Amino acid sequence: MVDKLQSIEDRYLELESMLGDPSVIADVERFTKINREHSSLEPIVSKFQSYKRIVADIEEDRLLLEEADDDDLHSMIGNELSELRRERDELEREFPILLLPKDPNDERNVIVEIRGGVGGEEAALFAGDLFRMYTRYADRQGWRTDIVEASPTSIGGFKEISFTVEGAGAYSRLKYESGTHRVQRIPVTESGGRIHTSAVTVAVLPEAEEVDVEINPNDLRIDTYCASGAGGQYVNRTETAIRITHLPTGIVVQCQDEKSQLKNKEKAMKVLRARVLDQARREQSDAIAADRKNQVGSGDRSERIRTYNFPQGRVTDHRIGLTLHKIDAILNGEIDEIISALITADQSKRLSAVNG
Repeated sequence: MVDKLQSIEDRYLELESMLGDPSVIADVERFTKINREHSSLEPIVSKFQSYKRIVADIEEDRLLLEEADDDDLHSMIGNELSELRRERDELEREFPILLLPKDPNDERNVIVEIRGGVGGEEAALFAGDLFRMYTRYADRQGWRTDIVEASPTSIGGFKEISFTVEGAGAYSRLKYESGTHRVQRIPVTESGGRIHTSAVTVAVLPEAEEVDVEINPNDLRIDTYCASGAGGQYVNRTETAIRITHLPTGIVVQCQDEKSQLKNKEKAMKVLRARVLDQARREQSDAIAADRKNQVGSGDRSERIRTYNFPQGRVTDHRIGLTLHKIDAILNGEIDEIISALITADQSKRLSAVNG
C-alpha cells in the first residue's frame, strides 16, 4: 500500500511541475486535464505526506524512549508515542477508501433535471417540492443554483424543471439522487381524503466542458421564440427564448429563463453538452455497466430509489434500507444524512468487490 501511495505522490509532483510549464499553460485542453488529475490526487497526497511525517516522528520518539533515563521524560515521550500511533492507525484505515478508483466527474458542477411522472398535478407539485429540497440543500453547501428551463403548472408545481448546481464536489454528492422518487400523500386536489401514490424522476448529469464533447455547429438547429410563463402569458415580446436541437441524437434543449437571447443560448448549450455526454456514457461497454452494479444505485432514472410517505412522516431510501422519520426536515434540504449513508454504503460495496 505504501508503494502505491508513493507512486501517487510521485505522479502528483510530476503534474505539479507540468502545470508550471508554459507550453502546458498555452494548451487549454491539456492544462484542463492535467489540472483536473492534479486536483483529484491532492487529498490522497496530503494524507500520505501526513502519514510519512507521523511514521518518522514515531521512529524518532521510539529512539528517544530507549535513551530516556528520567521517569517524567519517559512518560511524556510514551504518551506522545501512543498518540502518534493512534493517528497512524487511523490514517491506515482511511487509505483503502482513498485508493478506490475515483469518479472523474466528482468535482464537477451538475445539471439536475426533475420531471413529473405518474400522478398528474400531484406529481408536478412534488417535482416542485424536490426542486426546493435540492436548492435549499445547495444553499447549505454554499453552492449556487440557476434555473435553465421550467414548465410550471397553474397550482404551483412543475411538469419539468432543469437547473444547474455549481460548487466544489456537487456531483460527488448529488449523483446518488438520480432515479424515481415516489410520494405517498393526500393530494390537495383530493376531496375524499384518499392517499395517492405519485412519482417524479430525477436525473443528475455532470456538467460537460467543451473539451469533453465535440459538438459540430452544423449539427445544430437553433430556433428562437418569445418566452412565455404559466398559462401561456407572454413574459416578453421579443424572441429571447432558445430551442436547440442536436440533429445526430435528436436531443432538444430549451431555455427561456434569461432576458438575453445570448445568455439563454449559453445555458442551453451547457445542458446540451451534458446530455450528449450522458448519452455517450450510457452507450459505453459492458465492463462499465458491470462496474456500476457494484455501486449503490446505477444512476438509472427509471430505478425507484426513495419513497416519501407523508401520513407516517417517513422517508425511505430503498437502495440501502434507510428510513428516517423527519420528512419535513428532509424536504427543507436536510438530506446530508441520507447522502452520507449512501456514500458509505457505496464505498463498502466497492471495497468488498476489490477484496473479494
